[in-house]
Amino acid sequence: MTGPHGGRWPDEVGWSGWPPRRRRPARDARALAEELADARDSPDGEARSAELERIAARADATGDDRSALGARLALIETYLLHGERWRLVEPVRRCLAAVDRRPDLLPAGGRELLSRYQRYAVEALLGSPRVGLDQARALLDDLPTGDGAVVAELRCRIADHLGDEPAARSWYERWTAATPAPADGCPECAAVRRAELLAGWGDWRAALDVLAGVGPGDCTEAPERGLAAAMLPRLRAGESHAAAAAHVRAYRRHRHERAAFPYLAAHLRFCALSGNPVRGLDVLSAQLPRLDHADDELSAMEFAAAGALVCVTAVDAGLGGRPVHRPGYGTRPAADLDVAALGAVLLDLATGLAGSFDARNGTGHQSGRVASWLADRAPAEKALADPVPLPFDVADGDWPADEGPGDAPAEDVPVPLSLALITAALDRRGDRYVVDAGDTVVGRWGEALIQVRRAGERGEILHVRTVASRRLPADRRPEAYAFCNSWNHDRLLPTAYVHDSGAELVLAGDVSTDLSHGVAPTQLDVLLEAAVRTGSAYAEPVAALP
Repeated sequence: MTGPHGGRWPDEVGWSGWPPRRRRPARDARALAEELADARDSPDGEARSAELERIAARADATGDDRSALGARLALIETYLLHGERWRLVEPVRRCLAAVDRRPDLLPAGGRELLSRYQRYAVEALLGSPRVGLDQARALLDDLPTGDGAVVAELRCRIADHLGDEPAARSWYERWTAATPAPADGCPECAAVRRAELLAGWGDWRAALDVLAGVGPGDCTEAPERGLAAAMLPRLRAGESHAAAAAHVRAYRRHRHERAAFPYLAAHLRFCALSGNPVRGLDVLSAQLPRLDHADDELSAMEFAAAGALVCVTAVDAGLGGRPVHRPGYGTRPAADLDVAALGAVLLDLATGLAGSFDARNGTGHQSGRVASWLADRAPAEKALADPVPLPFDVADGDWPADEGPGDAPAEDVPVPLSLALITAALDRRGDRYVVDAGDTVVGRWGEALIQVRRAGERGEILHVRTVASRRLPADRRPEAYAFCNSWNHDRLLPTAYVHDSGAELVLAGDVSTDLSHGVAPTQLDVLLEAAVRTGSAYAEPVAALP
């Protein structure tokens, strides 16, 4: 992902070496620009989104196209950071209309960024019934003609989502025949999406053939995403031991990562279909709290349907009386449900969500998918008599050669610092972040906007910058200096300082680590954990200043 982070371009937060900070409008037009700057710096949440929407509407009314575009770009980034892609359609549409009128509004590289947001908005159709079918198709029709592979992929996936397999297969052929471009995104992830489509059509061997060509590359989700996609095809193709090894290895990562929730349905289905209902109930019990916080309805539907299958299989295995704790959420109280009751709850949720998709789509395909997953009860019952053994006694790294990509760097072996290494470490933490066009990784942790980049001639220096959300007026400069001096006297990290933007004071901090001799993934985990923890600890007292 690329683009402004938390609604702020890199030059707005004072990276040394970046172009000069944006200029404030003339005094008679400063009010709206200052409101936008304040909204960008405000804490994440609905209040921030509502304020950005208000500023965009006011900018439209006053003819301030630049402020309107800036507010909506900040809004888009807010939605992406919080997994709310279903809300992208309208701000993306308005941004496209503004740029059509005023191409000069976008900075260098902005057109590619906006095109990427446009693709995200179209993809949101697949995840949520709250996105209108006509809205997404209109955005898809308006994608640049140069995005041939992307357009073919999206049309293929939408046709598959609607249940039109012949059309989906036709677009699949165009997708695979199209020449990929760097702007098309991660090639490893694209291959996994192709394999998932083929597996959904029952082409198990073809799916495995596609996955056989997937290497780790620079993909932050490899190899675990590919392993999750291969589990069921391997199981269906008779490669049960390789499927079990893939499940155990991939779940070690997916059980912790928030962004990995969509893959949990495959893990649950594998447990049910491999004759491992106890393992399935363990996974379901551990991951059930995440269901209430799913980013989209599709992943929630699939998790619920797969969980219902696990419960049915467990009942058949005589485990129907086992209690499973379901935490409270909203007005729903916490409860301990037996497996049979939980299965009924999950099935009701899955069928309800499938019905929402089908009502929007005008088809019955998603309801049919849920029913087909539950129809796997017969092979699941058969597997109970001859369960697939799980390789819990296999040490990490000692997996079969045909399991999938296995040449990822060892956790304790130093390697050169890279963007992929940084994002992989954040993925292991389950953090949300974006990557801008300059390869700066940006995320928001509490009151802190934290930026991570590589510095130095060879990119060998890990540079982490914290920017506190709270700003102080310029007349409080002595107080700001006193605060930073006190922090630097009492704390080692980060090194605090004051950045004077003219109208306001930005309190920031830096941590730089020379990694000329490389860094092991486990070491980088420690460095980033310390940077995020100390950066957040720095921003909190800034926010508490009177």
